[in-house]
Amino acid sequence: MSTPFPFTAVVGQDDLRLALLLNAVSPAVGGVLVRGEKGTAKSTAVRALSALMPEVDVVAGCRFSCAPAAPDPACPDGPHEVGPGAQRPARMVELPVGASEDRLVGALDIERALAEGVKAFEPGLLADAHRGILYVDEVNLLHDHLVDLLLDAAAMGASYVEREGVSVRHAARFLLVGTMNPEEGELRPQLLDRFGLTVEVAASREPDQRVEVVRRRLAYDDDPDGFAARWADEETAVRARIVAARKLLPSVVLGDGALRQIAATCAAFEVDGMRADIVMARTATTLAAWAGRTEVLPEDVRQAALLALPHRRRRNPFDAPGLDEDKLDETLEEFGSDDGSNGSGGSDDSGDSGDEDPDPDGPDGGGGQPPQDGPDDDGSGESSGEVPAQGEPSESGQAPSPGAGEQAPVRAAEPFRTKMLSVPGLGEGAAGRRSRARTEHGRTTGARRPQGALTKLHLAATVQAAAPHQRARGRSGPGLVVRRDDLRQATREGREGNLVLFVVDASGSMAARQRMSAVKGAVLSLLLDAYQRRDKVGLVTFRGSTGEVALPPTSSVDAAAVRLESLPTGGRTPLAAGLLRAHDVLRVERLRDPARRALVVLVTDGRATGGPEPVALAGRAARLFAADGVASVVVDCESGPVRLGLAGQLAGELGGTAVTLDELRADSIAGLVRDVQGNNRRAA
Repeated sequence: MSTPFPFTAVVGQDDLRLALLLNAVSPAVGGVLVRGEKGTAKSTAVRALSALMPEVDVVAGCRFSCAPAAPDPACPDGPHEVGPGAQRPARMVELPVGASEDRLVGALDIERALAEGVKAFEPGLLADAHRGILYVDEVNLLHDHLVDLLLDAAAMGASYVEREGVSVRHAARFLLVGTMNPEEGELRPQLLDRFGLTVEVAASREPDQRVEVVRRRLAYDDDPDGFAARWADEETAVRARIVAARKLLPSVVLGDGALRQIAATCAAFEVDGMRADIVMARTATTLAAWAGRTEVLPEDVRQAALLALPHRRRRNPFDAPGLDEDKLDETLEEFGSDDGSNGSGGSDDSGDSGDEDPDPDGPDGGGGQPPQDGPDDDGSGESSGEVPAQGEPSESGQAPSPGAGEQAPVRAAEPFRTKMLSVPGLGEGAAGRRSRARTEHGRTTGARRPQGALTKLHLAATVQAAAPHQRARGRSGPGLVVRRDDLRQATREGREGNLVLFVVDASGSMAARQRMSAVKGAVLSLLLDAYQRRDKVGLVTFRGSTGEVALPPTSSVDAAAVRLESLPTGGRTPLAAGLLRAHDVLRVERLRDPARRALVVLVTDGRATGGPEPVALAGRAARLFAADGVASVVVDCESGPVRLGLAGQLAGELGGTAVTLDELRADSIAGLVRDVQGNNRRAA
């Protein structure tokens, strides 16, 4: 086993280290979600924490790590007698993104359960992680049903496995740590709320600190054991401090004044529910224990708010998590005057007071507001006055050189709720909420022979398959004689997520009529719908002389919203170029993820300019989508008393349907899915 990078050798990242250490002291805090860009030592810090965790006493031979002083009476390996046990290091269990439900919670031997009535149970990762650390890298890419199971177990401290009336329960209390890169997509707000603390990490912009990061990493790579030995004293000191804080924690007093500050802070920031209040209270008491105190001070409440509230402030998917620290200080000061323990009222933002050790592992009051990274696009909208755009697009997806009449980006209109658009037919893509698909979860539609391990038993079909053979198999008792060939897997139908590719006309014909704000509002509304339905999204724009991939297909709907907001307009209308670029994007994505079906949303007034026969070229490009059977919707942006109906003609070439901006939010769109399906059938 390789030597882990020492926790105390991690440079900077004070909030990250503090949040991890608080959970090591008290897992009741609720775990931590680490959000940040790639290459910021998220995984390194989490893996290093396991070496600091104190050893645990376990019942010898118990697969579920029961404590010998108080064994779980419902342990599947029990019952255990109270007595001395064995010591082992605390485990850190990693949950892979592609893990199955059975790998997470464990699996029952269905064949033995049916034939013998025996609960033969193979523990999963939740059992392995009991009394240790469960680490989920890229938790935002984990399937929703696995995240639900994971967070339910973390909240209840137990895991339940149910298979056709046979159930097993075992304890599952662990320190839950998830890491994610927001560029890859967000967690649902209700899942964010289930993590106790959240920290934002970013690479330092200070050259000296970056130099130290590189120096330590190179030294570790050259000699891991020697590097770890140089940090052994610091590691031992932090480990001892964790043990001391655990012993002190039950003695910490959360006074009425501090509790009032916590309640007032959560109310001031309009946090939903009561979980934030509870997490803040537990975090503040743990901070006091970590500092070696038995009384919660206002600075503990302030630091607890910075760790527990930012991710609970998201009012919609496009809001960046964060906290207004000035408002926080005002609230703490207003409601801290009646707390006789400290007259500062929480306005001191220096973190620890007194002679507390200033090392970065202490509560130093840092962080809370995430870095506000701007988009890669140039949203300045400066115009060069040249007639058409020349040159090819850059690799980063930048818009081409400005064309004639280019306008600065306009803000999107207020988003609205849209009706569901879906892909016709039955797919087999990733789990989501848009189109019908064969999935592991959903309503049962039939049965088949299992391919590989049996996961969802179809009981009636299994009994039906085994019944004719009972006499030949010598059945003499009440039990059913079941062989593996009799087992039947339930086939289920649920919903899948799709690739929603937006193809947006950003030419002068759109900007001249001041419609771009409404267009952006409509696309933003559809992006919000895509977020809720767990889709991947991509954004292709066309103007000047080319079509551009403003955002390659990604799970980060936030990134698409940022690119849309900074989208400038102007120039000619190369409709054919935009469609061909979109067709290229779909071709590449089909190779990467063949099971994920696509829905093309073309936002245009149907006009085409530039080059010979631009309308005919656009029609030929559109027919490529129809030939591939790609579902499509044209959002018709044409306005005014005289309408040419070009968008409707284009929808016919695509084999899709057209809908106006007004219809996008109206009840008349209810039949749109049927129209899409009918048009695709006629095109086929």
